[in-house]
Formats: sequence, structure tokens, C-alpha cells
Amino acid sequence: MNFKQSEALEILERTPTVLTHLLSGLSHEWLRGNEGGNSWNSLEVVAHLIECEKNNWIPRISSILSNNENEPLPLFDRFSHLGKETEMEELLREFKQSRQQSLYQLGAFKLSTFDLNKTGLHPEFGSVTLQQLLSTWAVHDLTHINQITRVLAKRYSFEVGPWKRFLSILK
Repeated sequence: MNFKQSEALEILERTPTVLTHLLSGLSHEWLRGNEGGNSWNSLEVVAHLIECEKNNWIPRISSILSNNENEPLPLFDRFSHLGKETEMEELLREFKQSRQQSLYQLGAFKLSTFDLNKTGLHPEFGSVTLQQLLSTWAVHDLTHINQITRVLAKRYSFEVGPWKRFLSILK
């Protein structure tokens, strides 16, 4: 097992800063680009991360810690952020504040090794452990950082010309 709560926190603590440095001040063209179809642009990804802070991670952690493993975890609508127009600077500020609050709440739980093995009933996956949820939270951040950088890179997919074959992010 590789999971260590302190290591997961290293990622969770850094994500707002990473996104701020990556996205703050970028032009409308960079922020509105997506991969086509129903894919999300950078604004929508950050809005999604905010929704997760408010309605996913901490509510589900609280549910698992309540020791009622037969009660389903709170539902989370992964798409509830769509259609809300907001500027990136505002989203980044809100995400930073929401994440700080979530990490404060997480610290207040004073989780033990025993707690990490507690389970909750996910509406789709069935029984999941708190450790799995915390691991997912960190990897979820990395997934969306990857998504954002991939969307940004694809904006110049044609313009890079023959170098495209060496740029794995464009494949």
C-alpha cells in the first residue's frame, strides 16, 4: 500500500496554487477551449472542483465517519456546475477558499488508521473505504490538472506541425 494521508495532503494543498499559476491571467481563448463535444473547458473544470469541495469530499467523509455503513453516501451531481458563467479569477479565489476550508475540516476529524478502514456505501460502487475516498480526492485533482493542460496544449495541435509526433500530450 502506497497511501499515506500526509502525502495525499501534499497534493490537495498544492492544487489551488498550481491552478492559479497555470490559469490566472490567461486570455479568453485559452480558457474557453475544450476537446470538442461535451468536453469541459478550463473554467468548467475549476467550477467542477469547487462543487466537489462543497458537495462531495467532506460530506462523504462525514458520512463514512458517522459509522452508518449501510446508509448511502450523499449523492453528488458531477455536472451541476455546467451553465454557470463566471470569470476565472473569481473561480480560482473561490476554489482556494473552499479547499482551505475542506482541509481545515479534514484536519479537525483527526483521522486515525482505524478510521481509514471505515466504509461507506457509494451509490454506484457499493462499499468503499475512507482511504479509497481520500486517495481518489488526490488523484481527482491530478486528473483535472492533466485535463486542463491537455486542453491547453491541443489549442496548438495543428500549429506545432511535424513536432506533433514528439508531443505525447497531443495524442
